[in-house]
Amino acid sequence: MAEPLPVTSVWLTCQQPARDQRRGRYVPQTSSHPGKMLPDLAAHAIRSYTAPGDLVFDPMCGAGTTLVEAMHLGRHGIGIDVEPRFTQLAAANVALAQSQAATGTGQVLTGDATGLLDLVPASAVGQVSLVLTSPPYGRGTHGLVRTTSTGVRKRNHHYGDRESGNLAYAGWSGLLDGFATILAASYHLLRPGATVVITCRPVRRHRDDLIDLPGELLAVAQSIGLVPVQRCAAMLAAVRDEQIVHRANMFGLLAVRRARAEGIPVHLVAHEDVLVLRRR
Repeated sequence: MAEPLPVTSVWLTCQQPARDQRRGRYVPQTSSHPGKMLPDLAAHAIRSYTAPGDLVFDPMCGAGTTLVEAMHLGRHGIGIDVEPRFTQLAAANVALAQSQAATGTGQVLTGDATGLLDLVPASAVGQVSLVLTSPPYGRGTHGLVRTTSTGVRKRNHHYGDRESGNLAYAGWSGLLDGFATILAASYHLLRPGATVVITCRPVRRHRDDLIDLPGELLAVAQSIGLVPVQRCAAMLAAVRDEQIVHRANMFGLLAVRRARAEGIPVHLVAHEDVLVLRRR
């Protein structure tokens, strides 16, 4: 296991609720993606580690948050996703950004990112300034909540076709192996000194089964030659008058209460780990 890096920075990326960050900037259907990155998180990373005109790449782009925020900041984005329904969403969001006079460009590709060098334009090799991505944390994740007469129901919290190659269904060893393959291929796209930013969080599956996903992904990134620079915390809650104001929905609150009642030490998630690495 790699040695932990010190937390050197806190990103205030949820001062506004996620829905407000996306309102008018993303098509309404974006809410159907189960694992969306916060737009303010993506924008903060892009501002911090790139300059206008740079190329940004996301090998698991989902609904296209990385691409949209890059475009609005005058960067150019390329994204890949294995599920066609999500690349259709990403393409719709890219088109919306173009209609809003975003000065950058975005390109969305459908395919398995473990073979990304066969998908991306050859002109991108050695030209990417930032890889910004987040792996799936399992087949079920954030989703939306609706209150009905029979109780609280969750929807849009699962990825799609198990046979598509989505790492969400690969199991933890398969996820790490697949992510290592994707990072190793992405390495060839990076220009010297370029940055890789990975957002993730620990995952608790059972009472005594807490998976240190950030630590595992850090070890994977180092194994392919990336050099750790920082380990940051991107807030998923607001900070007001030195107090944390959670953004959890009703489903999240109920899940935590249920787990605590069963003796499982679970808390509301208030941040994601951000691993920042560089190509030598």
